[in-house]
Amino acid sequence: MQDRSARHRSRTAAAVLAAVSLLGTAALTGCDSGQEGTTKGAAAQPSARPGPVWDREPGSVAAVGDSITRGFDACSVLADCPEVSWATGTDSGVRSLAVRLLGEAVAASHSWNHAETGARVAQLPEQMALAAKEKPDLVTVMIGANDACRDSARYMTPVADFRASFEASMRQLRAGAPKAQVYVSSVPDLKRLWSTGRGNALGKQIWKLGICRSMLGDADDMGAQAAARRASVQDRVVAYNEVLREVCAKDLRCRYDGGAVFDYPFTGRQLSQWDWFHPGRDGQARLAEIAYRNVTAARPPA
Repeated sequence: MQDRSARHRSRTAAAVLAAVSLLGTAALTGCDSGQEGTTKGAAAQPSARPGPVWDREPGSVAAVGDSITRGFDACSVLADCPEVSWATGTDSGVRSLAVRLLGEAVAASHSWNHAETGARVAQLPEQMALAAKEKPDLVTVMIGANDACRDSARYMTPVADFRASFEASMRQLRAGAPKAQVYVSSVPDLKRLWSTGRGNALGKQIWKLGICRSMLGDADDMGAQAAARRASVQDRVVAYNEVLREVCAKDLRCRYDGGAVFDYPFTGRQLSQWDWFHPGRDGQARLAEIAYRNVTAARPPA
């Protein structure tokens, strides 16, 4: 019986050795057939490094952009009112993004507004350079309305130029503040603002002073030519927003609002009582809400 057991163990060991030998041969055969290169290539690949985690509690905020970020026409006619700015303002009724993130006391010393009324995207690189000097944790961007709002639709900034300027702006920021996060707001729906504001007689009189003629000119003209002009402005704004989205997506520390500002249904309550086009205090507060929601979200907007 012991002999049979010994013979059984011997046969089992031999079978195991044979199986191992076959597996080794198969592996070698696989190497000869080209699988070795695949295996080595996979082994040589470095493990994927996670990108920088979005900080939902930045400690400082710098703002760049145009008249909307300057609070233009929100407090008095044809004048800036930065204290109600959605990004960095101090007005308690607006509760700007900076105030919501930092609190009133810290926001006063850790937020900066480098936006300029009338600015187009071509001026953005210079603003970004100024913002970078502050070494902010977060930079807010709202630009593009003035590129579409021209005396004539034919003078609107070409989409390729808009892209080049925005890319240059991001490079300028990265040169001075490589780790700053960037929150990019979409360009508002100018056609919706025209549709909303045209019901106010005083607002339309202000429009005649030259505010966004490409969209607001001849506000009551519903003819085919006027409709085509407004549609061309609308299409350009949509194209600008696509540029903002695409360029932002290439930067690991940039977050686009997903079209939230463009999609917001502004009413007369949110518009300036002086020009019925720019956001008033209530509109600035809505912009601050949108920004705060997106900046503090666990995931970027879809």
